[in-house]
Amino acid sequence: MACDLILVLDESSPRVVEPLLRTLSGEIRWVKIGLQMFTACGPDCVREIADLGFKVFLDLKLHDIPNTVAHAVESAARLPIHLLTLHTCGGAEMMRWAVKAQQANKPDLQLLGVTVLTSMSGSELNAVGVPGTAESQVVRLARLAVDSGLGGLVCSPLEIAPLRQVLPASTQLVTPGIRPSGAKADDQTRVLTPAEAAAAGANYLVVGRPISQAADPVAATRRILAEIAPFRPPP
Repeated sequence: MACDLILVLDESSPRVVEPLLRTLSGEIRWVKIGLQMFTACGPDCVREIADLGFKVFLDLKLHDIPNTVAHAVESAARLPIHLLTLHTCGGAEMMRWAVKAQQANKPDLQLLGVTVLTSMSGSELNAVGVPGTAESQVVRLARLAVDSGLGGLVCSPLEIAPLRQVLPASTQLVTPGIRPSGAKADDQTRVLTPAEAAAAGANYLVVGRPISQAADPVAATRRILAEIAPFRPPP
């Protein structure tokens, strides 16, 4: 199963990350823009990053009433993005409306359902009223998402194997919580190495600080790419 690398841009401006992106040009194809940069710069940051030649994963984790989420997807579809997230806990109707908006406005845009944040442990889920384990909640929400028309999911690496057992093989799995051997876990609680996640069936590995805060980002990137080389798709 093909697996590629997505670099997280944890900054408030494209200009801050542009030197890093130019350094990594030719090494990586994908970048992730999240709430930090998007709330600071808005849609223009997406266009600026895309103009540098990278494919953009816009991680907004949309979660609202169905009509509002559908219109947000419609607006996002005008941007040069390839992946967009929404929270599966928004429910089946919300996800169906989102899929309908995506299909009408940008059929090649992949909507990804966020199940359980990789920073959440089982005890934290229990504290907000979700019984059982993180894995059981991930599987429950993943099935709901696929039944609602979503073709991809965001999950921790530890849930890749159980999801592969119950979901269609075509389902795209995007996995944060990737930490190379010896790297700090930071605020992630459910992690695997790049090679472990790729072997388990991840389609995309989302990596931030182990690259962006490395003394040599190019060397750090190449080490990760070497780990997943047997799974990486051709350019």
